[in-house]
Amino acid sequence: MTDDWLSHRAQSAEASAGTGFDLSECVRERIHQLGGVQSHGTLLAADPESGLVDTAAENTGSLLGAPADGLVGRHVTAVLDEDDWAEAVAASAEGDSVAVTLPVTAGAAGHRAGFDLSVHRREGLVVLEFEPRDAEDAFRFAAFYQEVRRALRRLRSAETVLDCCRAAVAEVRRLTGYDRVVAYRFEGTDGPGEVVAEDVREGWEPWLGLWFPATDIPPQARRLYEENWIRVIRDVDDPTARLRPELRPATGTPLDLSGAALRTVSGFHLEYLRNIGVRSSMSVSLMREGRLWGLIACHGAEPRTLAPEVRSACELFGTAFSMQLAAIAERHRADALERSGRDVAAVAGLLDEDVDASLLRHESAVRELVGADGVLFMRAGRASTGGLPVPEEVVRTLGTYAAHATPDGVWSTDRLPELLAAGDDAPPVEGCPAGVLLLPVGRGGDYLAWFRRERPTPREWAADPAHPVLVGPQGERLTPRGSGAVYRSMIRGRSLPWTARERAAAVEMGRLLTELVLRHADDLDKLNDELRMTNLDLDSFAHVAAHDLKEPLRGIANAATFTLEDAGEDLDGTSVRRLETMQRLAARMDDLLNSLLHYARMGRAGLRREDVALDDVLDAVLEVAGPRLEEERVRVVRPRALPRVHADADRLQDILLNLLVNAAKYAADRPDRTVEVGVEDAVPPGSGRAGPAVVVRDNGIGIPHDRQEEVFDLFRRLHGPRERGGGTGVGLAVVKRIVERHGGRLWLTSESGEGSAFYFTLGEEPAGGAGG
Repeated sequence: MTDDWLSHRAQSAEASAGTGFDLSECVRERIHQLGGVQSHGTLLAADPESGLVDTAAENTGSLLGAPADGLVGRHVTAVLDEDDWAEAVAASAEGDSVAVTLPVTAGAAGHRAGFDLSVHRREGLVVLEFEPRDAEDAFRFAAFYQEVRRALRRLRSAETVLDCCRAAVAEVRRLTGYDRVVAYRFEGTDGPGEVVAEDVREGWEPWLGLWFPATDIPPQARRLYEENWIRVIRDVDDPTARLRPELRPATGTPLDLSGAALRTVSGFHLEYLRNIGVRSSMSVSLMREGRLWGLIACHGAEPRTLAPEVRSACELFGTAFSMQLAAIAERHRADALERSGRDVAAVAGLLDEDVDASLLRHESAVRELVGADGVLFMRAGRASTGGLPVPEEVVRTLGTYAAHATPDGVWSTDRLPELLAAGDDAPPVEGCPAGVLLLPVGRGGDYLAWFRRERPTPREWAADPAHPVLVGPQGERLTPRGSGAVYRSMIRGRSLPWTARERAAAVEMGRLLTELVLRHADDLDKLNDELRMTNLDLDSFAHVAAHDLKEPLRGIANAATFTLEDAGEDLDGTSVRRLETMQRLAARMDDLLNSLLHYARMGRAGLRREDVALDDVLDAVLEVAGPRLEEERVRVVRPRALPRVHADADRLQDILLNLLVNAAKYAADRPDRTVEVGVEDAVPPGSGRAGPAVVVRDNGIGIPHDRQEEVFDLFRRLHGPRERGGGTGVGLAVVKRIVERHGGRLWLTSESGEGSAFYFTLGEEPAGGAGG
């Protein structure tokens, strides 16, 4: 996403010149199929099995003594010795783009000469590139080898990337003789480039520190730089030698010259070089982790031919440079891991098992670990934040990314607003941080993220990126430097980039948090297992105890009754009162045991949840509770229609029956006694979100604030056993247990003398809206 956006951004900025030139033509150009080669050498492509020439450059007549049209269809040995052809076939057998250079004597009879023959395969053909060989080259290259070794030693001694770049440009200029050699680093895969090191001839304009628009090197050129590590242009005014035939009959397209050193040059690029006063050039690819990191770019004021040995040495130098980059990066990574390990260990000492709370307590230390302005820990849908505030939209977007990311796969950007806006026309997110360093933690979309504010950065361009097109000698062309002016701009919407040390610290911190979270989750699982076993034991105990106690209790009650009946008038008044008290207490104990059995059954019985109409459940409840409500003159208020809910219908009846009977028991001394059943949006205690809940509201005597938590306790009544119709104090405890078995919440609001409202949810929202 980053690279695509940068490419689009750069092209959009650079296309705003207001002229008729279309930059997209440059981007679409198929530079690997331009149908020609640079004319200081020539090319043949032949079938490796038959040896017949498929394609030939039109200048074979002048260099090999055999016209191109006469070579196509003939055996390649018309200009190449049979042994050399066999060696070329064998040397190129490893695959496409594996180039091998051989010294050969080639040409038609009477036109034999020495050539450097470069060989590779493409589209099933052996591609042969012939470059005339200077007889004195062998003598020069004997000393050149020692120069290459010296250059490689200097490169290997570089300790930093910048040192590496400085050594590289100095050595390449010394080896090749170009007038300017620069090391050019790309910002992102398709972004603009910055000159980070330079070795230039006196009198030439310095480029060090300048930025160049992304369109200077379009995407297809960058892909070719990844395939071929070196590209040489001998003369920008070279007359291209066209290929014959122009289109291959087998494919209907020009021969693919992606792997050819002699491949001709795009007219756009030639005009580009002319406009900066360059006659010859060479580019050497610099790779990092398999992608194009930058280039060593060489410019000459005059045409310059580089023998294959020099090109090979420069290519080797580019390979060594890339390896040194990797070694430096690995060394920095190891140092970063060591330092970050110490830093994270210090922060880890501040955290405890309550990860969320301890992170909030020490959020400044967590932020300082990576030099961030803000930190956010998203866990189980809860966000713990500190420092820089983060918009909810950003939190959700990062959660979506984390849910699909690989655990421990750290991801960062210094241009978050650009990424959020890429690919659509969405307006910018207000208050969006500029940079984010994100690490998934555990599973399920949990993540730890650090944020940075915008840090505006000045940038000097070698061209005005808004006006890359000017009228040149050949009409409208890419003219990146119409003068020596430097264009200054301010880069906005970006943070300081995240360093390797900071990324390493993030990975280490994420590993630590993952261990804490998983260990805490394991501890919770163990506690939940123990709690389930304890509840099962308590349920079993309550069921057995209540069932077994009822038999001796029944015996006590019967003995008291029989004594009163048999003794009759023989008992004195005190004994009679005592026996009657025994009967009353036995009855009270029996009620308590029955309630205990009912409560135990609520914990043991499974739920049979289904989609039920709340109206039907209420109708069934009123058949039972209606007489009690009428007796207490309590009027039931209900909407025309109640929604459907997903619940166990029998247990839902128990809930409503207990709440309606309570409304009858605790009705106030007033003429307009009411109890209302409905569905409302309500906010449960401790939750910040409102949602639909079933409510049973009365205008009874109410419950004092200091007693409201007690009403849901087992066997707890706020009045005496004989007051308000009696009871065991189990009803609301049963209601709570049923609601919790459904995964819901139960709570109340009440004022003494003004009534009570009991709210409950059933683990999910009701299936439909309440009626009017």
